[in-house]
Amino acid sequence: MDEEYDAIVLGTGLKECVISGMLSVSGKKVLHIDRNNYYGGESASLTPLEQLYEKFHGANAKPPTEMGRGRDWNVDLIPKFLMANGSLVKLLIHTGVTRYLEFKSIEGSYVYRGGKIYKVPADEMEALATSLMGMFEKRRFKKFLVWVQQFDQNKPDTWQGLDPNVHTMQQVYEKFGLDENTADFTGHALALYRDDNYKAQTFAPSVEKIRLYSDSLARYGKSPYLYPLYGLGELPQGFARLSAIYGGTYMLDKQVDNIVYENGKAIGVKCGDDIVKGKQIYCDPSYAPDKVKKVGQVVRAICLLNHPIPNTNDAQSCQIIIPQKQVGRHYDIYISLVSNTNMVTPKGWFIAMVSTTVETGNPEAEIIPGLTLLGAITEKFISVSDVFEPVDHGAESQVFISCSYDPTSHFESTCRDVLEVFQRGTTTEFDFTKITHLSLEDNE
Repeated sequence: MDEEYDAIVLGTGLKECVISGMLSVSGKKVLHIDRNNYYGGESASLTPLEQLYEKFHGANAKPPTEMGRGRDWNVDLIPKFLMANGSLVKLLIHTGVTRYLEFKSIEGSYVYRGGKIYKVPADEMEALATSLMGMFEKRRFKKFLVWVQQFDQNKPDTWQGLDPNVHTMQQVYEKFGLDENTADFTGHALALYRDDNYKAQTFAPSVEKIRLYSDSLARYGKSPYLYPLYGLGELPQGFARLSAIYGGTYMLDKQVDNIVYENGKAIGVKCGDDIVKGKQIYCDPSYAPDKVKKVGQVVRAICLLNHPIPNTNDAQSCQIIIPQKQVGRHYDIYISLVSNTNMVTPKGWFIAMVSTTVETGNPEAEIIPGLTLLGAITEKFISVSDVFEPVDHGAESQVFISCSYDPTSHFESTCRDVLEVFQRGTTTEFDFTKITHLSLEDNE
């Protein structure tokens, strides 16, 4: 292994696979290594079902026979939905990964309020029909949505007296007379913020996020979210194939001892007796424990159900967001549901995931509001994971580390991290304008 690579990527989690694909497409010579014998790292998709039972319950654990054939299950350890108009879809299209993947629209997007689940109203028609708000509030909310759609940062005549450089999102809510409940689901279920800090910040980023939600919804109808058939495990593999087409080299099940430095700068990776040379290293936190800090924890419960989630109109797939205020928390609780329509379970079975950021010494109790909404749970698997962030940007060491996965049930924060790592490593922003095909269907 004498040759030198432009980049060595360690770990085949989704973030690392996306970065590897982007680097290969950008003309870099990439070597991609994983210590596991499967793709996906922390964000792997487990199949057959026996794998899930063994991971959580020990070597000889077996699922009950009524759960059908083990290989009809694909259980994502960290399920996340893709925003139909979001960065990851643009990235998939830009890099050509869509050739290897098939997507299906998620059937519903819901928000929790006062003990009940409501469909998230995302356009003017739904705003007028929803029972989330009274009649006068609906009219105010409709006016707000119309303003969001026509707002243009470069055209002051669209601002309606609200300056994006001065006014906060809280002031926008006040100007349109929106009450706290409306602000709650707008910020958390449309703009997808995880806490309320955004209210004190200038409003342009929030308007952008709300618009992304409604543009994504307009694209496919039922909800703004997409999900790959057979689960997320297909995504890292799609990017891996892409990287290989552009000359990237992949090695699974390869011992990785440590990153090798010379004068504080990474020069390669030690694998057993070999040292593989590379100008840059990109990795997840587990490959560079001395260069990351723990910033919190996420609790996740994978729940196997034999029925859809009650009060979701029998949706075969959906997302539910429980805004933090509704249950007296600092962070939101996220629920995602997928089923046989997504080719991840046998007929009649469903996989729900409930997740949030840990705030107390009893993480399992924190997700009870989410678990309660699911109805009868046949089996649940609970994990608490540490969340790590890199201690520096990597400019000196040339080691570029991604953050651990957050509890959100959608991909927007994951994409931001990937684009940021790419920018830190290549010193240039990823250029989305190069993307020519903007519909998944066009790109066959």
